[in-house]
Amino acid sequence: MEKVGAMANTIELDVRPYLRKKLEPFQLIMEHVARLEPDDVLLLHTTFKPTPLLGLMRAKGYHYSVQKKARDHWLIAFSRNKARVKSGTDGETTLAEAGEKAPIGGAETASEAETVKHPKGGLPTSGTAGAPSVIRLDNRGLEPPLPMMRTLAALERTDPGDQIVIHNDRVPVFLLEELDQLGYPYRIEEQPDGSAVVIITKRPPAHP
Repeated sequence: MEKVGAMANTIELDVRPYLRKKLEPFQLIMEHVARLEPDDVLLLHTTFKPTPLLGLMRAKGYHYSVQKKARDHWLIAFSRNKARVKSGTDGETTLAEAGEKAPIGGAETASEAETVKHPKGGLPTSGTAGAPSVIRLDNRGLEPPLPMMRTLAALERTDPGDQIVIHNDRVPVFLLEELDQLGYPYRIEEQPDGSAVVIITKRPPAHP
C-alpha cells in the first residue's frame, strides 16, 4: 500500500501486507528510497523494527526516527534532512544520525559467532590478522525481508576484500539483483535440502 501524505514531499509506504504474506518488500522500499529528494521524508510502516534496514539507511546518509505504535506496527521516518525526520512522526520516537553504525541484528545466535572478531564491530568472522575476513551469516528461518537486509547491512560494515558467506532457505533472487547493481561478485552453492549458500566478495568502490 502506498500513500502520498498531505504534507508536500512526504511519501508513506506500508509494507505490512507484504510481510504478513511472507513476501519480500526490500526491492519496493529501495525503489522509493531511490526517488527521494534531499528534503523528502519516507514514512515506512512495518510489523517489526527493521534493525538491518536502519543500519543500511544510516550508511547511505539518512537520518531516521523510529516509533512503536503497536505490538506489530512500527513507523520509521527516513530523510537526509534531520529536521524533516523530527517532524515526520508524532509521539515518542527514537532518533538516529546519518552515518552512525548500527548492529546487524536479525536473530544472531551464539552458534554463528566465531572466536576472531571483525575490527569494525563484532560481526562473526574467521581469518588471521591483516588478511581479509570471512563473515558467516545463517539466515535460515528468518522472515523476509530480514535475510536480505541483514546481508546488505553486513556488506556496509565490512572492508573491501572481505567475504560474506550466507546460508538462506532458498536462492535469494532479489539480493542477487542488488549485488549485480553494486558490482559485488558472488557464487551460489545450492544445497540438497533446497537451501542455498552464497559467497559474496566486497569489492573496493570504483574510482571515476
